[in-house]
Amino acid sequence: MMGIRGTCMDGKSVMSEDLQQPCTEAAGDPNEFLALAAMRMPFGKYRGRLLIDLPEHYVVWFANNGFPEGKLGMMLQTVYEIKVNGLEYLFTPFRQGGKNR
Repeated sequence: MMGIRGTCMDGKSVMSEDLQQPCTEAAGDPNEFLALAAMRMPFGKYRGRLLIDLPEHYVVWFANNGFPEGKLGMMLQTVYEIKVNGLEYLFTPFRQGGKNR
């Protein structure tokens, strides 16, 4: 049986055999999701902007030229995957003016 492969923010590759219920590791730690929603860009033209609100072209630039080392790089890679796959709506409740804010 084929499984679902995922990668956690810590870089671990994980796999689940249950297609209906992927492993929790593939989904990631909810606290990492919250940290990503709150993280601001620490440098550059968009310094101070939430990572989730960075323009797509800026995040694509990092994807093409290399992400920074460490946690910021992992977070930017996650933002890239979210934007490329059209999942930005997941962060709507965390933005100012969001329904649950």
